[in-house]
Amino acid sequence: MKDLLRYDRMVETALRGVVREALARAATSGLPGTHHFYITFRTTFPGAELPDYLGKQFPEDMTIVLEHQFWDLEVEETKFAVTLSFKGKPERITVPFGSITGFADPSVKFALQFQAEPQELPFPAAPEEGPASEQRPEPAPRPAQGEVVALDAFRKK
Repeated sequence: MKDLLRYDRMVETALRGVVREALARAATSGLPGTHHFYITFRTTFPGAELPDYLGKQFPEDMTIVLEHQFWDLEVEETKFAVTLSFKGKPERITVPFGSITGFADPSVKFALQFQAEPQELPFPAAPEEGPASEQRPEPAPRPAQGEVVALDAFRKK
């Protein structure tokens, strides 16, 4: 039977909310204790913004680290922006939450993996009416779904 409710999308949306909340807390209060974040995202995802030379260096995926040297972290509903230092030069990057494929906080052995979504909506949108030029581009095919992973392995005992 086909999953018409798309539980897989609901779970990913909820877990992206965890990432959003962690970043929002860091934006308002800084990173507590030894917490730090590794965030991997698709650099070509719609809405991802980074300098051209970084896009050439990381044509598909890029991992950023938010630990000691990051500035002006701003978190919105569908994306976050932060200034990081690359080769001693501050650069502003914008990362849509839908582009994130990995999030980790090694200080507490917590990690999440995601499928990069072709859109930022939590559920598939109904087809739009109107001329073809106004329709959304066809999403790239998704890789086969992975196995279910229990989060117990990442929890402190």
